[in-house]
Amino acid sequence: MRQFETGFAGHIAGPATSLCWCWQVTRQDGLIFGFTDHDRALIFDGVTFEAASGFSGTEIESSLGLSVDNMDVEGALSSDAITESDIASGLYDDAAITLYRVNWQNVHERAVIKRGNIGEVTRGAIAFQAEFRGLAHKLQQTIGRTFQYGCDAALGDARCGVNLNAPDNKGTGTVATASGRTFQADGLSAFPHDRFSRGVLTWETGGNAGQKIKVKVHKSQGGTVELTLWREPVNPITPGDAFTVRAGCPHTFGACKVKFNNGANFRGFPHMPGNDFVMGYARQGEQENDGSPTAKLSIFDNDIWSKQ
Repeated sequence: MRQFETGFAGHIAGPATSLCWCWQVTRQDGLIFGFTDHDRALIFDGVTFEAASGFSGTEIESSLGLSVDNMDVEGALSSDAITESDIASGLYDDAAITLYRVNWQNVHERAVIKRGNIGEVTRGAIAFQAEFRGLAHKLQQTIGRTFQYGCDAALGDARCGVNLNAPDNKGTGTVATASGRTFQADGLSAFPHDRFSRGVLTWETGGNAGQKIKVKVHKSQGGTVELTLWREPVNPITPGDAFTVRAGCPHTFGACKVKFNNGANFRGFPHMPGNDFVMGYARQGEQENDGSPTAKLSIFDNDIWSKQ
């Protein structure tokens, strides 16, 4: 059974209580915000817990073992701290949450009930809903390397080694015409087709300045460059909006070798035998199961040779 400090335990055991919920949210950019379902703001630990109208939480589901505890927090986009653009920009994705039970008549009497992170966030025109996940959800995430065909490094990180600020991997341009999440761009005609597919675009000016969005497809044909984003920005794309875009990678060995000349740093296992190899067996005259290596690495020419 949960143990509380003497003063708080005495208040809970009394004939009447004055309890409320407080949520402390630490966003990805380091900013800390506080919210409460009480009807006035509360202050403790240097954080002001705003009484946001319509901000409420569901019951907490807890279970034994390593199952993930969860609840949902719903609220209206009426607080100055919560804006649609911040939610759309991902600042609240995986934000750390501390959930307090507080005696609003004496905020020194309080207890931490749960710690966790924000999971899925959905939003509408005037309201949002955020999923609160307990710390056990971290145990469901892959940590360390996995044996797979594709590369598990992030393009441009220390394990990858590709310089995303190199002239071949970084471009700047402006929007010529736009329709939804697809637009034609000026300033990128020197880059080959598909260079920026799966890359990251950062808006420099316009209504979406500062936002980063993944590029789905980069098409370049006959001097016309067209970019399609994975999702529409918060504000419409308008002609003249300036942006910076960096190259993307499908995490295949072919792209690593040909597109970036970086085959020696590939972090996948492109020649790992599959189910067809496991189920195969040697037959007279065949070459695939003759006992020789399926792949050979040459450190001199930065290449991998495969029988296949």
